[in-house]
Amino acid sequence: MSEPVRFHLSLNVVDLGRSVDFFSTLFGIEPAKRRSDYAKFEPAEPPLVLSLEPAAAVDRGGALNHVGLRMPDARSLVAMQERLESRGVRTCREEGVECCYAKQTKFWLHDPDGNLWEVYTLDGDLEHRGGGQTEAAVRGPQACAPRTDTGSWEHRLGEPVPERIPLADGTADEVRLRGTLNLPLEFAARDRLLEEARRVLRPGGRLFVHVLAGEAAVRLPGLSGPAAAVQAVPAEAEPLEAVERAGFTALRLLKYDTRPCFVRDGVAMREMQLEAFAPAFPDGSPEDAVAETASDAVEVLYRGPLKEIRADDGWAYPRGRRVRVPRDVADRLSASPIAEHFTRFAAAPTGAACGR
Repeated sequence: MSEPVRFHLSLNVVDLGRSVDFFSTLFGIEPAKRRSDYAKFEPAEPPLVLSLEPAAAVDRGGALNHVGLRMPDARSLVAMQERLESRGVRTCREEGVECCYAKQTKFWLHDPDGNLWEVYTLDGDLEHRGGGQTEAAVRGPQACAPRTDTGSWEHRLGEPVPERIPLADGTADEVRLRGTLNLPLEFAARDRLLEEARRVLRPGGRLFVHVLAGEAAVRLPGLSGPAAAVQAVPAEAEPLEAVERAGFTALRLLKYDTRPCFVRDGVAMREMQLEAFAPAFPDGSPEDAVAETASDAVEVLYRGPLKEIRADDGWAYPRGRRVRVPRDVADRLSASPIAEHFTRFAAAPTGAACGR
């Protein structure tokens, strides 16, 4: 059988190692060729040859608008986004976007050099062009921008838990705890580690927690396979309560499925992926944040169906009323699963009218 025709794309990259890590995660494969000054990926789906060429600098944007990967169905789209999020890659999801004469469901992410990647499904064709993706997705808001710092920290199940995370206060973009809460930690030790995570994260920095949680707490569950290292399973509410107690906001379960991974002595256990953020304005109220950034504030309106939404970070959104928030808060709303329930206001172009 002859080899399929493959599309070849070559990208200039500033940090070859970092880019190799990113595309290994994106495609779920290791590079087909790796040298000190070159790397190449050859995924079967999509049939692509992607080469990475080190460069002293990369002009962001330029003629490239974005690179797209079209998925066959919604299930594969969700599975890919969950896989990327579980590996610490931030994405921005949009439902029912009218773009390029088609209706699409998609998520966006940026590679380490700022190129925009779109992963989407086609929901149907349209007779009009559509408004396209949100400004937040294109600009790369904090929620899905590539990490550019070196101050991230990760702990994995089986590693010693330090008394102190070896980073300075407010310097980390992200802290990742992978299986850490499946160690037999005393409550005080667990809470101290989460307080350490908040200490080292900058305002708005992300905490990612990956844990096996149960309908009840289980010690020494005696699991098989890779899960044999699990020594304790917290009750499903405990990780969220501990993260909230440490002062994190905007908590969200990225994964907690109906079907359990294990059942021991009648206790169902499920994989939980949780994200949360250090307070964006730790020294003041939300209103103070707007006052300090008035020139960069945005109005949003919650359309329903609930009477009001109250966020962990202090913002309240009464249904049908405009709320003035800092732009980064609006960007996070635009990138969230409830984005479809909000209207974000911007100055209308001269002569704009409804229905045109």
